[in-house]
Amino acid sequence: MRKIKNKYIAIGIIICITLFQNVSVFSQDSLNYYLEMAVRNNPTVMQRFNEYQAALQKIPQVNSLPDPQLEMGVFLSPMELMAGNQVADIKLMQMFPWFGTLKNAKDEMSLMAKAKYEAFVDAKLQVFYEVQSIGYDLYKIRRNMEISQENIALLKTIESLSVIKFKSASISGSPSSGGGNMPKSSARSTGGSSAGMGGMGGNSTLSASTIPANVSGAGSAMSSSMSSASATSSLSDVYRIQMEIGDLENSIALLKNEEQVVLSKFNSRLNRSLTAPVLISNLLTSEPLNIAYLSVADSMFTRNPMLNMLRYDQQSLDARKKMQKKMGLPMLGLGLNYSVISKSGMSTSPMNGDDMIMPMLTVTLPVYRKKYKAMQTETSFLKAASEQNYQATANALQTEYYEALQLYYDAQRRMKLYENQSKLAQKSLNILIKTFSSSTTGMTDILEIRQQLLAYELNQVEALVDFNKSVAWVKRLVNN
Repeated sequence: MRKIKNKYIAIGIIICITLFQNVSVFSQDSLNYYLEMAVRNNPTVMQRFNEYQAALQKIPQVNSLPDPQLEMGVFLSPMELMAGNQVADIKLMQMFPWFGTLKNAKDEMSLMAKAKYEAFVDAKLQVFYEVQSIGYDLYKIRRNMEISQENIALLKTIESLSVIKFKSASISGSPSSGGGNMPKSSARSTGGSSAGMGGMGGNSTLSASTIPANVSGAGSAMSSSMSSASATSSLSDVYRIQMEIGDLENSIALLKNEEQVVLSKFNSRLNRSLTAPVLISNLLTSEPLNIAYLSVADSMFTRNPMLNMLRYDQQSLDARKKMQKKMGLPMLGLGLNYSVISKSGMSTSPMNGDDMIMPMLTVTLPVYRKKYKAMQTETSFLKAASEQNYQATANALQTEYYEALQLYYDAQRRMKLYENQSKLAQKSLNILIKTFSSSTTGMTDILEIRQQLLAYELNQVEALVDFNKSVAWVKRLVNN
């Protein structure tokens, strides 16, 4: 009993080590916490674990001999024999399957239990991958909201500059600052003074009185018109910025709604309230894969639980076929027949009243061979189906592996591209904002480069999330 208890304790320790051996490879501490919670609480993982425990209980069931048969009979009227009267008859019989049958049955159940364990490991890895993938999606949504908020703050800064520019243009175009409405008396006095200077033999110059009145008025009108156009343009810029802010605020509202959906998916994997808060680190790193993950080889999939499960399934079918073959051989039975005999007054035998003990041997005769042949043929078909399933699963895994690597390299390239593009766009935007205050840059250029910067930042976040998803995908396939 103690050996059995120690065996289950060892199995439990191995399971715990296996459960948490892959958790430490993730760099986000908060995500590690949720991964451990998923292992403890996820109903699919617990289902697979209980199925594995149930499969272990089948091993002692098939590894035991059939129950012995005890037959007891009492004669209501004692049977008269030569050596007395038989009162009762007791028979005890134990059947023994053919040599090796129980061992093959035990091997079959043990291999089936191992297959159940691999199914449990596969469910655990799948939950790990889903929790990571959904967690990365949640990070992307929250990071996009932060970027949108930062862009709203930037647009409000540009809006302030546009308002200042609008006020400056309005002041410069006001009538009090124009010179085209000079009184006629002032013009005459000025002209007289100039004429006096000319009469004194002075060097005559072009005076204001010599400028035609219509030319002077046209210049003033043109200056006022340009100032008015500049003010109108600045006011239009303010409205355009407010439109951009409204679009970003709408995007943030949509992201908040999407966040609630992703939160419910995440919490469902943890088997807890769908509205429970989830704290995911706002710093997501990009750790490249080890070179061992980047080479395609059949040996890479030796630890894949799905393939291991199918391998154990094939081995269990081999053990079943051997067992069925031996089931077609005779079963032996050893028994004992004990007859209770009372003394008879009519008997003169020296054995009068002595009980009889008779050893017994029983042999089954498996003469109906069709059922045994049908069982072996059925097992052969099941093994062929399992082999085909193994090949199909291996092909699908390799296809998924190529897809994961394609996503990995594509995300790696996009991360570098959008990082450089974001830096260049930020530098361009800084220059345009500085020159905008001096009225040498139009608002259209600033808004265009800001939209490009926003797109690059969002694409950079998406590339980072895709990169981490691809890393988790490869590790889920290879299980290494």
